[in-house]
Parts: sequence; structure tokens; C-alpha cells
Amino acid sequence: MASLLHVEVDETVFLRVTHSNLSHFAADVRFSLQSTIESVKEKLWRKTGTSVDSMSLQLYDDAGQKVCDLSDNQRPLGFYSPRDGYRLHIIDLDPSSVTAGGWLEDTSAVEKYTISEEAYDKLGCMLLFWLV
Repeated sequence: MASLLHVEVDETVFLRVTHSNLSHFAADVRFSLQSTIESVKEKLWRKTGTSVDSMSLQLYDDAGQKVCDLSDNQRPLGFYSPRDGYRLHIIDLDPSSVTAGGWLEDTSAVEKYTISEEAYDKLGCMLLFWLV
């Protein structure tokens, strides 16, 4: 008599995603092991803005050692044997990319709001009133 035991296998992997041009970007993303590398890149394009054609992917293990380059867009992600906790690093190959130069993270170029003390004193509700 045959056994009716059915064991479900988790066919997804949870990876930390980092980006070559975005030092403050990191996301934990779940991927299907059956997804092609091209569909993984499409998912990452929506999260990072790096176009699929300008994206190179590298897989690192949980100790930070490079495992491999994910270079074949038609292969499934599972071919590269990623495990939960591994890191998927995006390298943006487009020098004119929206992420190039770090300007998405550089807040020094953003004009800050300033107000003179005289104008601040004319405001009716002041924070300094409550702090003193």
C-alpha cells in the first residue's frame, strides 16, 4: 500500500538586496526559485530604478563571500542554489543611470528651509515657548 505522505517544499528564497550605486539601500525580498533571472531583474527594476538591460547580479553567501555571477537571464534562480539570508547585489552598468553618482542619497544639494529669528518670533505658536 502506497504512502499518502505529502511533504511541501518551500520553493522560495529570502534574499537581502543591495545596490552598487545606493549605499543606503538594502531590502529583504522573497523570490521564487523557478523565476528566471530576467524576471528577478524585472522585480528589482521596480524597487531600484536600474533597468533590466543595465543590471548585473552577483550572489553572496551569508558570510559575505561571492558565490557567483547570475549571468544567464534564461536560467531559473534556483539553478544558482541561493539560500535564505544570501545577498543579491545589483551592479548598475549604466553611467547615466538615475542612481549614478549617488545624487539620490546626497541631501547636501537640497535647499534647506531657513527662517530669521525675527520672523520666528512673530509666529504665534513657538516650540521654544514650550521648551523654556
